[in-house]
Amino acid sequence: MAQTMRAPFAPDSEGAISTETAHSLLSAALESGGDYADLFFEYRVGASYVLEEESVKSVGRGITLGMGVRVVVGDATGYAYAENLEFDDMLRAAKTAGKIAKTEAKTKPVDASLLKIPARYPVGDLSLLVSAERKLELLKQADAAARGATPHIAKVEASFSEQYREVMVITSDGRWTHDVLPMVRLGVRAVVEIDGKRQSGSSGGGGRYGLEYFATDRDAAFHGKEAARVALAMIDAVDAPAGEYPVVLASGDSGILLHEAVGHGLEADFNRKGTSNYSSAMGQSVASSLCTVVDDGTVLHSRGAINVDDEGYEGQYNTLIENGKLVGYMHDRMSAKHYGIKPSGNGRRESFRAVPLPRMTNTSLLAGEDAPEDIIKSVSYGIYAKRFSGGQVNISNGDFVFSLTESYLIEDGKITAPVKGVNLIGNGPEVLRNVSMLGSDFERSDGIWTCGKDGQSVPVGVGTPSVKIDQITVGGTK
Repeated sequence: MAQTMRAPFAPDSEGAISTETAHSLLSAALESGGDYADLFFEYRVGASYVLEEESVKSVGRGITLGMGVRVVVGDATGYAYAENLEFDDMLRAAKTAGKIAKTEAKTKPVDASLLKIPARYPVGDLSLLVSAERKLELLKQADAAARGATPHIAKVEASFSEQYREVMVITSDGRWTHDVLPMVRLGVRAVVEIDGKRQSGSSGGGGRYGLEYFATDRDAAFHGKEAARVALAMIDAVDAPAGEYPVVLASGDSGILLHEAVGHGLEADFNRKGTSNYSSAMGQSVASSLCTVVDDGTVLHSRGAINVDDEGYEGQYNTLIENGKLVGYMHDRMSAKHYGIKPSGNGRRESFRAVPLPRMTNTSLLAGEDAPEDIIKSVSYGIYAKRFSGGQVNISNGDFVFSLTESYLIEDGKITAPVKGVNLIGNGPEVLRNVSMLGSDFERSDGIWTCGKDGQSVPVGVGTPSVKIDQITVGGTK
């Protein structure tokens, strides 16, 4: 990293947490008993910039610092945190978390040593150390590109957010990791107006980069033009048909449907509790034989990439569904212990104030062998789903509803009129079973998605090739 910041607790900082301090805190956490304890330190700096109607609307900056303590006894967890690094406050948090453990058997912490971890998101130009003027210039470029794309622009809003997150995990069984996680995200929303009709379009991207992200072909101007393109494409959209139709999912952003409708059901805590529709399906066929689904924390610079998870385990490439058969779940430490396997590097948390949970990183449906154009040609009448605004899913049975922001009719094997008011309604496992063609055009979404679970939000990545689903319920307006 060409430019650096340093957390107050970092191993090479003036206020570095010593082995003795960590041992004292872990000992206090386990003084009443318990099987295991860990300390999670976090230093986070973030900033945001919003440009609206060619004027700066807002600029914000914030800093977060604190430490969380977890104590585990059996399946029970005690958790407490301190919003500073004063030893007395951290000690109080450790003893509070430990009050859950009232056991005669006492666990003593093992002295930990710092582990070497991968480097999956090196940054050349850390954005938080670059002047605000340079970041505002990016927003102006996006705004100008959107306005230059069409004379029908009525409004443009561009935003830029950045984050530097430094975390450290120290565990009672001797694991000590330290990681630095950068993040940038640019978003553009454009509104066009033609003959009294208004339509919005959006585009955005980013990931675990510095400002070098904008030196690629997906720079600020690209996202400005793309937002305008979507708005123009959809302004004359016709009402969507309602009923059962074939649907072709476009590569890239359509992976959010897989993430929500299938991915959450493969997180091990839901399966450990028996609340997922996949709870008793290990080794069984749960999808078309064309489908292989993976969760991969190792994707360089991706929004969901991690060197280590928030329990100190290295991010991994995990195969979940292989050729249609369920072969794995995503695990944190607690679920892995329950199943008698090693953690899969999916223990993630929003901040030091929260406990880790099994969470996705970068979840993808891998490419097939079909040419994308052949997939379109195979549909006589159906829907081409290109962009999603998100959706809802019932984890227990996999039922979902998704709204589309950009979609088109497919007629006689050709993409034709844009359609509006499209909702896709279905069941995750059924949808995967109805996959009949899988494109060779795998694409990963460009750094825009955030996943919520149990009140916690974490950044994730999604990806998919073009996918033909033979039948799915389309909730339309005619």
